Amino acid sequence: MTTQVSESNKINSLFSSKNPLHLTIGILLITTVLVTLGNLLFPEGSAFHVSDYTVSLLGKYLCYALLALAVDLVWGYCGILSLGHGAFFTLGGYAMGMYLMRQIGDRGVYGNPDLPDFMVFLNWTELPWFWAGSDSILWMVCMVFLGPGLLAFIFGSLAFRSRVSGVYLSIMTQAMTYALMLAFFRNEMGFGGNNGLTDFKEIFGFSLQSPSTKLGLFIATAIILCIAYAICHFIVNSKMGRVVTAIRDTESRVRFVGYKPEHYKVWIFVVSAMLAGLAGALYVPQVGIINPGEFSPLNSIEMVIWVAVGGRNSLYGAIIGAVLVSYAKTRFTAIMPEAWLFALGGLFVLVTLLLPKGIAGLLPSIKRRLITKKDAPDAQQKGAKL
Repeated sequence: MTTQVSESNKINSLFSSKNPLHLTIGILLITTVLVTLGNLLFPEGSAFHVSDYTVSLLGKYLCYALLALAVDLVWGYCGILSLGHGAFFTLGGYAMGMYLMRQIGDRGVYGNPDLPDFMVFLNWTELPWFWAGSDSILWMVCMVFLGPGLLAFIFGSLAFRSRVSGVYLSIMTQAMTYALMLAFFRNEMGFGGNNGLTDFKEIFGFSLQSPSTKLGLFIATAIILCIAYAICHFIVNSKMGRVVTAIRDTESRVRFVGYKPEHYKVWIFVVSAMLAGLAGALYVPQVGIINPGEFSPLNSIEMVIWVAVGGRNSLYGAIIGAVLVSYAKTRFTAIMPEAWLFALGGLFVLVTLLLPKGIAGLLPSIKRRLITKKDAPDAQQKGAKL
């Protein structure tokens, strides 16, 4: 009897609200170590070998997982359905792309040590003012956070103080993203037009073509994802996080007791935008390009699907959804490229109807089943004694 109770307690503790932080970070770190060992220690042809391509692909999935965390923070916990997080993600990517372009120097096609190739092609004679300082690491780090954060602050201040919410807010965020996409497609903007920024050579002095650099980027992304997850966990469990959750449930009551919901909305929106910008900055050196296509509203809708599939209002669920849907996209776009969007839409509908709480919502039922199975033999023994 004592053994059965202790095992039931273990199951309960595994799925308790405090443990997902340690469990999720532990799984991420263990997976990172296994992938690293598989890439470094096992030769090609071995069943345990992890190729350089797979390492880059997994790094990209982790960037998407960080982006899904950002979306879940505002949608799952604050009730703000943002269809514009692709804008924050892409702005962070452009900040990194500008820095990487300046690191090319005279190794470009035209050999100009000061101007990127696309500026030489367009007969520009000097760098635009907003490119000043873009060759500095400090500038790049600041812009990765300040660019998306400032845009989110301006947009959020105007929208939330005007009490815009629901579908109207979603449409406004989508319109913002679409407007930025059209603007960045123009050559006059100074960001490479429809070709964007590409042909990067190195990052922090390390060649981006080197397998060791790709592995290092993967490890760095995994560590940053763990830190971001811990920060998000702290936010949603803090006093401010509880107020944000209350705003999601009943905003009018929160306002009635003396809080100003718009301030909390702007705050959580800015934090989420900065996380999305960080995800974009990590994404660019691993894929080797950033262009205005990343602003596409379809990308922002896909981010929402990640969170819905994984489980809204569940940080680890957002990570699961981003990785699974991205992996499915990689597999099925090769098998049925024309039908993938229909499959994605169908997946969203099925999850909404059959799994309203996403994959993370299955865990409580799994817990109950495990406890029932563990307790069943003990109940049978009691009945036999009686």
